[in-house]
Amino acid sequence: MPTNTIDGHTFAVNDEGFFTNREEWSEDLAVILADLVGIEQMTEAHWAPLRFMREDSAKTGVTPTLRRMQAVGGFDVKDLFALYPGKPAKKMAYLAGLPKPVGCV
Repeated sequence: MPTNTIDGHTFAVNDEGFFTNREEWSEDLAVILADLVGIEQMTEAHWAPLRFMREDSAKTGVTPTLRRMQAVGGFDVKDLFALYPGKPAKKMAYLAGLPKPVGCV
């Protein structure tokens, strides 16, 4: 299985670079990864959806989609696009140390 090492953190990834072991994730690593995807500062507004994703994924066994983030987590999809421009579900899953959500391209 491939691995990625960033700033001294080594973690297993799939062929698209997403974590394959959620236990290898840390908030410190998420801050480093955020900088790599163009998010210079992680605010509480950034952390709240990531925490929800990790908690929901731990319960369901799958990474939540944007639809689930809105319906179950109560997040406004427009706000998520503002916080994580481009492909918010994909970026959030990456930063949360989770597999890419089903349906993301």
